[in-house]
Amino acid sequence: MTFYIFLLACGAAASTGFFFKPGQWYESLTKPSFTPPVWAFPVAWSIIYLLLAWAGYRLSLMPGSQVVMALWAAQIALNTLWTPVFFGAHRIFASMVILILLWLVVAAMVVMAVRLDVITGLILFPYLAWLCVAGALNISILRNNR
Repeated sequence: MTFYIFLLACGAAASTGFFFKPGQWYESLTKPSFTPPVWAFPVAWSIIYLLLAWAGYRLSLMPGSQVVMALWAAQIALNTLWTPVFFGAHRIFASMVILILLWLVVAAMVVMAVRLDVITGLILFPYLAWLCVAGALNISILRNNR
């Protein structure tokens, strides 16, 4: 049952993509050559959200996981916020600030998770890696679309 609570939280974050789609505004932006194809984003995020729910579930069962669980909650809130700020409000700089905070929270979460359980830390690592790609994209879009 607990796994489904984490999956529901991830689903809520993912649902922002249904309400705030890239659309014409995003298509008109100058994007870097390393921008993944459009189909890669929902595939990557679906995998990341499943891994994130699994990691949250595993962490919730571990004694001493209160701080890392607080980080889990903070990251899902920041994750949920990014899409409406970027795609909805078209605030590239504000979305970059959110992404930097999200990266810092997820990096701390990964480090703390590894200390509690190496497998859970490894489950979270693809999320951090994808946020590096997202950050590079966001920075490039910000720089090239003033």
